[in-house]
Amino acid sequence: MNKKRPAFGPVIFYAITSTFGAYLTFAAVQGEYGLFRRIQIEADAEQLREERDRLALQLAEIENRTHRLSDNFLDLDLLDEQAREVLGYVRRDEIVLR
Repeated sequence: MNKKRPAFGPVIFYAITSTFGAYLTFAAVQGEYGLFRRIQIEADAEQLREERDRLALQLAEIENRTHRLSDNFLDLDLLDEQAREVLGYVRRDEIVLR
């Protein structure tokens, strides 16, 4: 009597192949270089671009004020505004409300 042994070889092959495929799919979506990570990096990059643009505007404003207060170009209105703000300068004929 010859008993035929069940063929576990193909079952093991397909189990290993499907496990490896599931791992690769998971890594492609959730891994360090996956789709979700890429979306997060793109969102962070957009946020950093907005911050860069905002800082560039602030820098341009500061450069403008610095130029207006320089020795070569003196804006008296800006100088008066800065004296009032920093030093608390008030003229005698003005009324200050707080």
